[in-house]
Amino acid sequence: MTVHVDIVSAEKEIFSGLAEMVFAPAELGEVGISPRHAPFITRLKPGEVRVKVSETESYPFYVSGGMLEVQPHLITVLADTAIRAKDIDEAAAIEAKTKAEEALADKSGKIDYVTAQAQLAEAIMQLRTLDRLRKRGG
Repeated sequence: MTVHVDIVSAEKEIFSGLAEMVFAPAELGEVGISPRHAPFITRLKPGEVRVKVSETESYPFYVSGGMLEVQPHLITVLADTAIRAKDIDEAAAIEAKTKAEEALADKSGKIDYVTAQAQLAEAIMQLRTLDRLRKRGG
């Protein structure tokens, strides 16, 4: 049994297709959604959305946050940013992490700590998603 899944960012549609299961970083913790799940809407935290299309195939995506809407025959991820895990630019994520760490270490008061912390969290979650992809052999 499958459910239709759409993953859309502000820029474009990232994925549209059938899946057996979807895993997502909901605000209150990781959720696993199967076909005919009860409808609900929740915020997403930065992290990995994994679309399981078969026993042997899954597609991991990094999302920076957004909304998850579940209907019995449709799961929609509306992400601020969504990137296929294999398309994450590791060098750029490492550079962003380093810059954010340096900004947070700068005690001169010239930076916006909230922005720097958000940038650091986003870079770390991108790198974690990439790391998980590698560990699964993707």
